[in-house]
Amino acid sequence: MSVEILDPSFARLVDADAAVTQVGSGFVFTEGPVWHPRDKYLLFSDIPPSIRYRWDANGTRESLNPSNKGNGLTYDRDLNLIVCEHATSSVARFVNGRREVIASHFEGKELNAPNDVVVARDGAIYFSDPTYGRMPHYGVERKQELDFQGVYRIAPGGGAPELLVERGLFTQPNGLCFSPDEKLLYINDTDQANIRVFDVVDGRLKNGRLFASGIADPAKPGSPDGMKCDAEGNIWLTGPAGLWVYNPAGKLIGKVVVPEFAANLAWGGEDWRTLFITASTSLFALAVKVGPRREPFMEAV
Repeated sequence: MSVEILDPSFARLVDADAAVTQVGSGFVFTEGPVWHPRDKYLLFSDIPPSIRYRWDANGTRESLNPSNKGNGLTYDRDLNLIVCEHATSSVARFVNGRREVIASHFEGKELNAPNDVVVARDGAIYFSDPTYGRMPHYGVERKQELDFQGVYRIAPGGGAPELLVERGLFTQPNGLCFSPDEKLLYINDTDQANIRVFDVVDGRLKNGRLFASGIADPAKPGSPDGMKCDAEGNIWLTGPAGLWVYNPAGKLIGKVVVPEFAANLAWGGEDWRTLFITASTSLFALAVKVGPRREPFMEAV
C-alpha cells in the first residue's frame, strides 16, 4: 500500500488505496513541478542535465535546454514563469519567452543558489537560498560568497532582495509555502530535518517557531525538501520514503510511499486533485481528495 494513515483525518485527504502512478521516466534528478492553469500542462526541472520538461496527456518533451540548472518553478499572477537557477545563482522571470534576472546578489555578494520559490497575493516573491547549486551534480561547483544560507523577499515592484530571517538560523533552507490565508509562512531545513513557521506581518516574518522536527528515518532515504499547503492548511512535505503530511497543529497525520527518492510536489490536473511528485528518475501522480492552497497564478484563468 502506498498510503499510510496515521490519523483518521488523513483519510479525508486521500483514499487509503490510492496508488502512486509513474507518468514519466528516464530523467536524472527531477524537481520544481508547477501546473499551468490555462494550458493544462506540468513543467518540471531535471537539474543535472540542465533541462526543463513539459508533461501533458500526450507525454513529455523538452521545454528548455539548457535551463541554467533550474530548480524551483512557479508562476506570477500574469503566468510569467519564475525560476530558481542553480548555475547562475539567480531568480529569473520569463516574460513572453524573454529571460530577466530579478535577484542575483545580496549586499554585493552573489546569492548561493536559489532553490524554491513562492509568490504572495500582493506579487511579492519569497525564495530560499541554500548551497546545493554550488555542489557537483546538482549545480556548478564554486566557492560560496555569502557566509550564511537565508530566505529572501523581493517586493512587488522589484528591487534588491530583502533578508527575512536571522543569519545562521537555517543550515540549508529549502521548501517554503504559505498557509491558505497567507498569515503564515512555513520553511523547512533539509539538514536540520525540521519545519519552522513564521507569522507574516506586512510581508516580513515575525515570531518564528518550530512547527515539526525529527523528519528523518535512518532506515529510509529522504529528508525535508519540497513542500506545499493544501486548501485545509495541511502541510505536504517530501521526506523519508516519500511524502509526510502534517495538520495545521503540527501533528503528523499520514505518509505516502513513493517508489523513488521524492524531491518535490505540486497540485494540478483539470480539477486540481492530482498531486504530481518529482522523484529522481521519474515523475509520479497521485489522486487526492483535497485541493491546493490557492496560489495567485491558479486564479489567472
